[in-house]
Amino acid sequence: MSRLHTESHSVHRVGWLRAAVLGANDGLVSTASLIVGVAASAASTGEILTAGTAGLVAGAMSMAAGEYVSVSSQSDTEAADLARESLELKEQPAFELEELAATFVDRGVTQETALDVARQLTAHDALGAHAREELGISDMTTARPLQAALTSAVTFAVGASLPLAVVLLVPASALLITVTISTLIFLALLGAFGARAGGAPMLRGCLRVTFWGAVAMAVTAIVGMMFGAVV
Repeated sequence: MSRLHTESHSVHRVGWLRAAVLGANDGLVSTASLIVGVAASAASTGEILTAGTAGLVAGAMSMAAGEYVSVSSQSDTEAADLARESLELKEQPAFELEELAATFVDRGVTQETALDVARQLTAHDALGAHAREELGISDMTTARPLQAALTSAVTFAVGASLPLAVVLLVPASALLITVTISTLIFLALLGAFGARAGGAPMLRGCLRVTFWGAVAMAVTAIVGMMFGAVV
């Protein structure tokens, strides 16, 4: 008796996962860096909170707008390519059939088998077959501007709220070191989550995210101490 072999893959998450990790990481790093930089200039807790809150709002809006514009450009390119491919399928069906078959031959399939597969796929869904095999466009990887924008904005705000919460809970005298340490912990957890959700090694994700977050905060702290004033 045959049994179905089911496999679990993570590629279907790539659209929202990329935007989520980018948004949360940017929210954490940029807001924590801002807080550390302002705190290093001997600012008051109220001034630090004001700067951090402004950074949260501005950053979330900027992330949403940037993601929407960039992913929309990708979506427009995909739509243009699909429209061109659809026209070519109507005007040059024989050439397009050979072109589709050639993609399978390049992967090691015999010419006869490749043509047979190409005919069957063309009869089933010609445009879909060419989108996948020729253009690399599929339902799992297609651009979704609104999803990317909303995911980035929400995760940025969540990430940015973590160092702000620390500012509310910790005395001003211990703010610099506490925000730095807690943010590094948050970044490590974010790296682990992103790697786990994407099916990648967790340690590598932790180290990568934590290292660059530490660099960003260190540079901002140095700038804050050099100027010695809220900017």
